[in-house]
Amino acid sequence: MRTFRHTRLLAVTGAALTALALTACEDGTGTRDEGASAPAATPTASATAPPSAAQSPSGTAEPAAAEPEKTPAEKPASPAPTKAPGAAAGADDGPVRTVCNGSNTKVTAQPVPRPLNHMLLTVTNTGAKPCNLMYYPVLRFDEMQWVPQARPDTKPQAVPTLAPGESGYAGVLLSAADGSGDGGTTARKLTVAFQGGTPNSDGGPAATPPLPAAGVYYDSSLTVTYWRSSMEDALG
Repeated sequence: MRTFRHTRLLAVTGAALTALALTACEDGTGTRDEGASAPAATPTASATAPPSAAQSPSGTAEPAAAEPEKTPAEKPASPAPTKAPGAAAGADDGPVRTVCNGSNTKVTAQPVPRPLNHMLLTVTNTGAKPCNLMYYPVLRFDEMQWVPQARPDTKPQAVPTLAPGESGYAGVLLSAADGSGDGGTTARKLTVAFQGGTPNSDGGPAATPPLPAAGVYYDSSLTVTYWRSSMEDALG
């Protein structure tokens, strides 16, 4: 009886195993290990590649695109150039010249018959460089305490520039022809001062041209012209 039961149990167990084998063969999957864990995902080449380079379809790395060239900041405008002291103020823009004065010129003062009661100042450049005759001469007879004024109508359009050896001129009205001037006197000494690049500025050493032995007579009508390039303009 025990042998029969054992034989029957083996038969049932074998049938169950056969059924499982047939089922696995029919669905084509075979047996599976339910306890095995899924393998970890392997990073792809694109995920591990540096961000600066991309791979081409052939597998070779392509160079990263160049960054656009930056435009440099604009430079500030250079300030405009200025003239050095002694330049021709109010004249057309030209090369800066040395101011004419008593150190680089020879000055003469000579009374003239026409116009009446006039004297001519002549300035000759004795230096090696051109010089500018600025504005008008500042005259002082003896120890006079006032400065003769310049006639506005004699102002030139451009400052006279004297090349070495060239001369410039100024006319001096000594006294009124009709005797209307005041405080007439005879002067024995004359000082001619020169102006710099701005009106009434110091242009350098003055000159003391000799006067005639008899001196020159002047009164309150004393006026001068601006420096001119020709004798005719100075006495006209």
